[in-house]
Amino acid sequence: MSLTMAAAAAPESSAEAAAGTLSIYKAARRIKRRESTLYNALRSVADDAAFVAEIAALWPALPLVANLRCGLWYAPPRAFTATCYFKSTDGHAGNWSFSTARLNLHLALLAGERGGCMIVDSTRRGKRFPDSMSKTIPIWCCVLNRAIERHRLRAIKSAAMHNGNAAEDSVLLKWDSSVHLPVWVLDTEKNAIEGRIEEWTDQFESCGADINSLALGLQKPLRPLWISQRTRIWLNEVPEHESWDFTPIILISASASNAVATQRMSSEFSWHYIPGAGDDEESWARGLTPTLFWKHSYDLLDAGPDLCNQLVADIVEKDRVYRAQRGEHSPQIMVKPVKIHDNCRDDRKTGIWPLNLDPSTSTTDTQYSNNGPQLFWIGASNLAISSTLQVRRSLMLFDYLFLVSCDNYFRMHLYLDADALVGVDCILNCDSTSKLPSNPLENYYLELPIVGSKDDRFSLMRNLPKAVDFAKRNLVAARKILVCCENGKDISICVALAIVTLLFDDSGCFDHGSSFVKRDITKLEMRKRLVFICKFAVNARPSRGNLKQVYGFLSNEKERLSSLT
Repeated sequence: MSLTMAAAAAPESSAEAAAGTLSIYKAARRIKRRESTLYNALRSVADDAAFVAEIAALWPALPLVANLRCGLWYAPPRAFTATCYFKSTDGHAGNWSFSTARLNLHLALLAGERGGCMIVDSTRRGKRFPDSMSKTIPIWCCVLNRAIERHRLRAIKSAAMHNGNAAEDSVLLKWDSSVHLPVWVLDTEKNAIEGRIEEWTDQFESCGADINSLALGLQKPLRPLWISQRTRIWLNEVPEHESWDFTPIILISASASNAVATQRMSSEFSWHYIPGAGDDEESWARGLTPTLFWKHSYDLLDAGPDLCNQLVADIVEKDRVYRAQRGEHSPQIMVKPVKIHDNCRDDRKTGIWPLNLDPSTSTTDTQYSNNGPQLFWIGASNLAISSTLQVRRSLMLFDYLFLVSCDNYFRMHLYLDADALVGVDCILNCDSTSKLPSNPLENYYLELPIVGSKDDRFSLMRNLPKAVDFAKRNLVAARKILVCCENGKDISICVALAIVTLLFDDSGCFDHGSSFVKRDITKLEMRKRLVFICKFAVNARPSRGNLKQVYGFLSNEKERLSSLT
């Protein structure tokens, strides 16, 4: 008996010895990993979303905007009017910057039209607001205000020169262009930021942004306001946003600022609250997207911690199969297996959530367009940008017409009669993962297998000559071109940037590339054209690696053309 007891105690002693040699860092990581489960994250997101809904209800006339990507988790897709993209790295101490690649001008115009807006984001760190809200957005507001003030002053001086007397601008007299930062930002940091506002305003004016449209759309200066779960609001004293002498940009930090996870209870389950759970979704979401979460939120939260992982796996797989059946790119999600403790059931053996492959009951993730335009036309350039997902959805209904038609030209034009693609004559498909359901004539369709810069640093540069040649042929024939890629935000934007820079003049008119030979190709010139494109394609998010390839291609093309003259 004693031998048996000794044998049983041996594993325990060895485990204790192993635990005794465990470092504090590894122990803390193990505790954090145990608390940061999928169910805890989803439950925390739902808890914070209730707070966001309460704040949004205080000013129902103001549009709700998600700061990508974290902010998308904290409200159903239908609740968001638009999205924006402000990075916390632009507000880190000593690294402050104003990004001309992320101008978010559509947000300023939306705020001017609706009297303000509310932006949702969160942070995992033990602080109330992410740096994107504490500094990046306040810097953005101040730079736009300062640029509008300069624009109006120039207009007044110009009018005075023509009329002989300077007319007072009542709006300009009340225009506040100072920096408004939260009280927890140190004075030294505030002074450093204020000292660079003029420099950033110069950069903003030189990048070619349409400041006149901003001046016309904003009658009051932009000003940030901060609301978190620790903010006290008296419901009987909530001011109307029209009463303020500024255009409010209300910054809602969705999560509580607890430094550590706290234990919470629901009617059935106990769970750990995770601040900023929506952040870094690749590390915890297991392929689940905000749209899929909100479509299945009741089932997921009611499943409890034991069944949540399996239910998420079934939802994601069902959505993947549905996408594959439609011919969309849908790679299988690979998830590391989770260690099952003795006090937990293995969800894979329960069989409670059978896989349903019926497309009619499946749900797919959608872009956050909120019934907005699926195509973004770039001014009067005859160029449009979209994602292959949106194009495919518009065209799938016409598949059967291709099967019975033998005329390629007829097929293409029948194909492009879809309501969402009215006006499009030809398609430039830059998606390496998805083929559109057609095989029309060469002049009307070109497929280029371009991959991102992380997978191939020169893929875009190798394919740009073919893309520009295809665009030139069709623009000469006065055809309208749709450029699409997997998400419509990166590669297609960069391809359109190369086309606009190479084939269009400074006023945005197609000139066969004659002005390209005469001007110098600088990063500033390329940035101006990128700003022009982003004015229309408001969801544009080109990566730095792809922009470098565009610049390299344009520089090489400039050298080649110069050597011929």
